[in-house]
Amino acid sequence: MRIAIDAHSVGTGLAGNESYATNLIEALAAIDHTNEYTLYVTKKEAVERFSDRWPNFHVRRTLPHAPLIRIPLVLSSELRKRPVDVLHVQFTAPPIAPCPVVVSIHDLSFEHLPETFNRRSRMQLRLTVRHSARKAARLISLSEHGRADLIATYKLSPDVVDVIPLAPSARFKPSSSSEVEAVKRMYGIEGDYILAVGSIQPRKNLSRLIAAYSRLRTSWSKGKLPQLVLVGKRAWLYHETLRTIANCGVQDSVILTGYVPESQLPALYSGALLFVYPSFFEGFGLPPLEAMKCGTAVIVGDRTSLPEVVGDAALLIDPFDTDSLRSGIARLLDDADYRNELCVKGLRRAEEFNWQNTARLTLDVYRKAVGVPLVHEGSSTKAVSQSSAKYRHNFE
Repeated sequence: MRIAIDAHSVGTGLAGNESYATNLIEALAAIDHTNEYTLYVTKKEAVERFSDRWPNFHVRRTLPHAPLIRIPLVLSSELRKRPVDVLHVQFTAPPIAPCPVVVSIHDLSFEHLPETFNRRSRMQLRLTVRHSARKAARLISLSEHGRADLIATYKLSPDVVDVIPLAPSARFKPSSSSEVEAVKRMYGIEGDYILAVGSIQPRKNLSRLIAAYSRLRTSWSKGKLPQLVLVGKRAWLYHETLRTIANCGVQDSVILTGYVPESQLPALYSGALLFVYPSFFEGFGLPPLEAMKCGTAVIVGDRTSLPEVVGDAALLIDPFDTDSLRSGIARLLDDADYRNELCVKGLRRAEEFNWQNTARLTLDVYRKAVGVPLVHEGSSTKAVSQSSAKYRHNFE
């Protein structure tokens, strides 16, 4: 097969989308030496990352980066000039494509929580993603929750939507104390800290996390409360988070690192006393698994896909209840035994997710879209089907 992947998110610092594209491409390269791949990129960093690494992977730079020009015009033209058998995109496909299209849709938060997006993005996503979902040969969802939501919201046939979980990169593992201290110095972190990772935007619920932290600081009587470290790029409507920090008067205890490269994240996760992910809408939610793989206790919201992802290896809280967040953080700070129990469970849970399994399942979807048999190099179809079923069962 000739497979094309739209990897324009690589090099943008858009955490989830970039992580998905990068890890999927590298996992496909590890397991598939037969099919021919074309990677459509826009950023110089992506060209440098992928060029001349694998003989069956070719990089094409499709400019400009602006999606309203690149997707319907540049990408469509590229597909006509250099035909492929299947195209894989995230969220938005060319309105007219000369080949079957596989669309990965991470979540439909823009449909259900329009107030958490700026007006232009909300309108663009609603128009383009809905059209892409209904025209796609196959759809990939990252969770059972996301699959059910896609089917219900867009009135899709269940037969065209596959669930393929994500996984933490192999880079994520417990870091040494020297690595932790080096990254703490880099970002001005002193002593113990509570960590949150995700783009600074309303859906990540950071304002409520900051309010919960502020309440906890007011009542804390066991020495200095650990700092709160927020890692992530300032995305849309981020001013609400900055206002909450100022209004709560916690500027001296909250650190905003901005975007952090993936190479530094394992040490930040490893050094944290605990990791908090209070997002109230996720199609998957990869940071909790990354934290678990680094041996850190995790708190997550009890909504959408997050309970599926973490299983019994995290403390679940109500992300809409500030006191639930406050008490969850206080419990883990107070109870070292429970914190250690979650660390052990989290390490085991994170090991159940593997990018090469994700890549194999994705390759199955490409074959379904094109209509070729599900045959895997080096193993029987039956063996791979059993492996895929076990992987999905672990996730569910």
